[in-house]
Amino acid sequence: MSGNIFFVGLMGAGKTTIGRLLAKHLDKTFYDSDHEIERRTGVNIPLIFELEGESGFRRREATVIQEISQMNNVVLATGGGAVLAEENRRTLKSQGAVIYLRANVQELWQRTRSDKNRPLLQTEDPRAELEKLYKERDPLYLEVAHIVVDTGGQPVGSIVHHIEQLLNQHYKNQYADT
Repeated sequence: MSGNIFFVGLMGAGKTTIGRLLAKHLDKTFYDSDHEIERRTGVNIPLIFELEGESGFRRREATVIQEISQMNNVVLATGGGAVLAEENRRTLKSQGAVIYLRANVQELWQRTRSDKNRPLLQTEDPRAELEKLYKERDPLYLEVAHIVVDTGGQPVGSIVHHIEQLLNQHYKNQYADT
């Protein structure tokens, strides 16, 4: 299966875990935009937010997405807010197959509640923040996605297998249209 695959979805949806496994199955190179930003800057995401604010982080994120999306045969797990920038949505949608990993707020809360490396959840009421982010971003994820996969309660291996089937169908349909 040739081409790039990009994962979008809220924090805790499984983009990195599923993306890494899918890349291994398909013999593609895996990238995580947050990890790539940390590698390039030498500091963690919370420190970037502290020093540069969310807008500084989003500029770095757009640069990384732009560069990685120009590569061939990659799987990229984007940060949860990558879809906020129209430029990122346009780039992702035009440079590969975009998969929205969707989970409900309760599942996301269970997966992220102990993670101190998520600056947007360091608030008085992180669960309410997750609900707000879901309402704000779900329409953007749906807009950019070629494929939507619900990740609730299924083993990672099953999700990856399901995604491989959906990708085969996506590419078959894509080439049938041309």
